[in-house]
Amino acid sequence: MNTVLITGCSSGFGLETAKLFLEQGWNVVATMRTPHQELLPSSERLRVLPLDVTNSDSIAQAVNIATPIDVLVNNAGFGAPAPVELTAADTVQALFQTNTIGTLAMCQAVLPQFRKRRAGVIINVTSSVTLKPLPIVGVYRASKAAVNAFTESLAVEVSPFGVRVHLVLPGRSPETRFGDNARPHLRGPDNPDYAPLIERFVASVRDSSSPVTHATDVAKAIWRAATEPAAPLRLPAGADAEAWMADADR
Repeated sequence: MNTVLITGCSSGFGLETAKLFLEQGWNVVATMRTPHQELLPSSERLRVLPLDVTNSDSIAQAVNIATPIDVLVNNAGFGAPAPVELTAADTVQALFQTNTIGTLAMCQAVLPQFRKRRAGVIINVTSSVTLKPLPIVGVYRASKAAVNAFTESLAVEVSPFGVRVHLVLPGRSPETRFGDNARPHLRGPDNPDYAPLIERFVASVRDSSSPVTHATDVAKAIWRAATEPAAPLRLPAGADAEAWMADADR
C-alpha cells in the first residue's frame, strides 16, 4: 500500500488532499505544526505528525517516522501581501524560509530513499501568481517562483533514478485560511502612494464574480500528479489557474 506525506494539512489544500488520499485507500501521513487529529476521519491508515518545515530536526523526525514514503506533497506555506518596497526584512526572510527553503529541505530529506528504491514522486505546490507579474504579492511570488525554478531542475536531475517531480499551481481560493493568515502582514494601506493600488488588489481578491480555485481542484491535481506517470511537470489547479497558464503558454 502506498504512503503519502503531506505538509500543511491543518486546513485548505493540504487537508482536502489528505482526505482524498485516505478515500482512495492510501496510507496518509498528514503533518502540521500543531497536530489536530480530529480534523481528519479516523483511520488505521492515517498518522498525524508534528512538522515545522523551517526546523531541520522536525523534518528529520517526521520523515524517519513516516518512512518508507512513496509520495511527498510539499504544501506548507504562507503569504504576506505588501508592495516590495514596504515588505519588512523579517517578513522576506520568513517567506523564503517557509515557502522556498522549507520545500527544498523536505525534498532533500526524502530523496535518498527515493534514489535507493529507484522510485518516488515529489509534488511541490506553488501558485499561479508566478505565471504573470502582479502587484502587492511580489515577495511571496518570488518565494514561489524560486520553488518553480529548482523543481524544474530537480525533475531533470532525478528522472534517471525513476523519481518523478511535479508542480501544482493553484489559483485564488476563498476556501482556505490563506487570506486570513496573510492579512496581518499587509503593508501600505496608510501610504498615500500605494493605497490606491492596494485598494484595487483587495477588491480583486474579494471579487466573487471571477473564477476561483476550490480546495478539491488542488487535491485532484495533486492526485493526478501522484498517480499518472505521464502527468505534465506543471499542473494548474482551478479555473482561474488554468486560464492564466493558457495565457502564459501562448
